[in-house]
Formats: sequence, structure tokens, C-alpha cells
Amino acid sequence: MKVRILGAAAGGGFPQWNCFCEVCEAARRSPPAAKPRMQSCIGISSDSKKWFVINAPPDLARQIASFNYHPPANAKRGTALEGIMLTNADLDHTLGLFLLREGQNLNVWATPVIKNLLCKNLRIDAVLGSYCGINFHTPPAVPVELHYSDGSPSSLLMGAIEVSGHAPRYTAGEAVDGITTIGYRIVDPKTGGRLVCLPDIASFNHQVRHELQNADVVLVDGTFWSDDELIRTGTGSLRARDMGHLPVGDAGGILENVSHLKAKHKIFIHINNTNPMLLENSPQRKAVEQAGCVVGWDSMEIEI
Repeated sequence: MKVRILGAAAGGGFPQWNCFCEVCEAARRSPPAAKPRMQSCIGISSDSKKWFVINAPPDLARQIASFNYHPPANAKRGTALEGIMLTNADLDHTLGLFLLREGQNLNVWATPVIKNLLCKNLRIDAVLGSYCGINFHTPPAVPVELHYSDGSPSSLLMGAIEVSGHAPRYTAGEAVDGITTIGYRIVDPKTGGRLVCLPDIASFNHQVRHELQNADVVLVDGTFWSDDELIRTGTGSLRARDMGHLPVGDAGGILENVSHLKAKHKIFIHINNTNPMLLENSPQRKAVEQAGCVVGWDSMEIEI
């Protein structure tokens, strides 16, 4: 199984277009002190020809171009994209679906709650129904084989992982019952390789801990370094935990929870533009690396 980080940044990308915080400005210098990153998206393939992605950011069309070089045989149009797995209904994980309207019959895995939020609030079914069409599938708790759009098997197993998280901000005042946030477990039976992808996580429950213990590759929420990051940098008024993200560097945070794992690769994704661990020579980056973890970057590839 090949895993490709198509985008490692959180919503807004890095540097963010309207942000002039210390970290964003460092990315604009020449030479830059941090690599630019597109918004969070992960590509997965068993043959490097047909791909599934986890989440659909506004950058998705550009990201697909990184692996979609040739159309199918005897066709003028086509795609290597076989399906999209959504972890929540946040805008930075779903707006890219609208930009795929030129395609055909998008296959999208989403929990009933995530599907309802997208159809009710963003009218995604009505909008895309007028263009390419969208086929929703419920991700299973017990891993099952992923199938390509033509019904043939991919040889990869996929299952959902329930994680703690928040409903999207556009649902403010709306009662949302059920699972709003999930992660994914992808297994390659041929190699035994196991990927666990958790772009958004507010706390570590029993299932998450169990899944992480058995993973070969962990892609995990790296949104904020500290709980008061937005307040301290003058870029916002909410705390990380208010937004459903456990900070990376705080006591009891994500770094502390993943550093001991036996996984060969422990990689932070969905990194906010204000997070100082993006800076290649920062103390925060050093702390991540000393813990045996990695700050993810676009085009990073792993084979398991």
C-alpha cells in the first residue's frame, strides 16, 4: 500500500492567504523557513494507478493532478480517483467535492451524520446531482474491502474509527446527534501494513488507543501546538479544545500520547498555519523529532 500526503496543512493552507503571523511570514521569506503546504488530504493506493483519498479540501483538483497524469485508455477524459473518505463535514474537508463536478458519480464514504450535515446545510446532493452525481456509502466499523468505481476489488480493507470531535462551526445553534468525526483504518492484507489516519481528534478514547497500538503508520491531528495558540498570536479568539483539537505540545497532548507508539511512522497532518512546529529550526520542531515523530509535508510518500 502506498500512502501519499497530498496536503498537510489545516483549513486555509500554509501560509494562509490573509495571515501575517510569524509562522506564515517565515514561509514567505527567501529562502523560506518553512515549506508551504496545501490543505489536508491523504492519497492511498494498492497499485499506484488507482487512488482513494481521505477528505476533499478546496485544493483537491490540484492535488489529484499530482497522480492523475494520463486518462484511461481510449478516452479523452478520466481520473485515477476512485473514491473519497470523509472524516467530518468541515468545509476544509468537503468543499473540494464541489470542484469535482466535471467528473462522474463521485463515490463518497461518510457517516449518516456527516452525510446529513452536507446535504442539509450545504445541499451537496442537490448541487452535485445536477452535475456528476454523488453516491454516499456508510464506512463500516469492521473493516471490509474497498471496491473501485467499477465494482472490482482494490485489495485494501477499510474501517471507520469513532473519535471525539465537534460539529462544523456552520451548525452553530443546531442540534447535532451522533458521530460527527471519524478516522480511518486502512489495511493491506498482502503486506499486513496498517494505516491509521486521524486528522481531527479532541481526546483519546479506548478504541483510538487500541487502533494506534497496532498501526504501522499513524497520521494524526497536528492542528495546534498549544491550547491558546490563536489567542496568543492574535489570530483568533477560540482555544484549540473549543474547536475540537487536542493540542500537540501541551501536557497530556497528542505528542505525549503518540511518542511511545511502536509505529514506524508517526506523522502530524492537518497543521494550522500558526503552529510553530512548521518552522524547521524551531524548538517545537526539535521536540517533535526528538519524540520520534515527523511534521508532515506535501508529496511525502510511504509504502507499507
